[in-house]
Amino acid sequence: MSNLYPFSAIVGQDEMKLALTISAVDPSVGGVLILGERGTGKSTAIRALAALLPSMKAVSGCRYNCDPAADRALCAPECRERRAARPDEVIDAPIPVVDLPLGATEDRVVGALDLERALNRGEKRFEPGLLARAHRGFLYIDEVNLLEDHLVDLLLDVVASGENVVEREGLSVRHAARIVLVGSGNPEEGELRPQLLDRFGLSVEVVTPRDLKGRVEVVRRRDTFERDRAGFIEAWSDSELTLRETIVRARRKLLEVGLPDAAVERAAELCLALGTDGLRGELTLIRAARALAALDGKADVDDDLIRRVAPLALRHRLRRDPLDDVSSTVRVERVLSDIFPS
Repeated sequence: MSNLYPFSAIVGQDEMKLALTISAVDPSVGGVLILGERGTGKSTAIRALAALLPSMKAVSGCRYNCDPAADRALCAPECRERRAARPDEVIDAPIPVVDLPLGATEDRVVGALDLERALNRGEKRFEPGLLARAHRGFLYIDEVNLLEDHLVDLLLDVVASGENVVEREGLSVRHAARIVLVGSGNPEEGELRPQLLDRFGLSVEVVTPRDLKGRVEVVRRRDTFERDRAGFIEAWSDSELTLRETIVRARRKLLEVGLPDAAVERAAELCLALGTDGLRGELTLIRAARALAALDGKADVDDDLIRRVAPLALRHRLRRDPLDDVSSTVRVERVLSDIFPS
């Protein structure tokens, strides 16, 4: 049993929890960007969600988190050899959550030649990087707005292709790197490059609770957790189990959720009214609404679902108007009120 703070015990921050849960149901939504103040439970929520999710099947001893059910051609060479020699060695592995430090080198992120083995044994061996460790899990970047440009470019390529390709020092390695990218940061410390901003499927804003009752409850729960970790986790075990079962059920139901033409038209109408560039807004909006439908047990995507996920999917895709100091969230809400009159 995990000794992390339970996901369902997090007070408030409903928007952040919803966005992370949607990404757990459908990773193709494109990850989550969490903007807001420090100390609002961002990293706690990400690790708690990963611990909540059911374990994944993995190839025993594989350094790339390969899926035993996947095509062997998608695995790195050493994993293909291992699977061929010992095809029955499959284990249950936890969903990985890998931190990408701001000061990380490119070699640490993508992987590089194992210099120790090369110098001591004269062998060329690839040492996987953070992307290999994060495959089929979460790659978490705190203060993502301060990430160096060369790492931003690298991540854009990997997120778009789902693969990590390394060709250097006489090595040529290709391995799957399907990751849910989760970034957090304080907008006051610097802005994200538009290219990376657009790659995040969902964006949420988190703040410290402003009401007395909420702040007291946060402190009370955290204090209880630190004094009796096992007891606190046990007290929330039923809520965690219920949420895990809901996510598993939603994953199975996802492909069965219908997408009426009216829902697609609504999504397009909303994006046109907001002036979003490209079609990524519509695609993300539809994917998020479908995942939410699966979570809610609904058969089809409808107006209510689109309205609920629209701020998450669109607020970070709006063009900035230097003459308008209204927040992007307010702009989305205004358009929603026009298109979905109550």
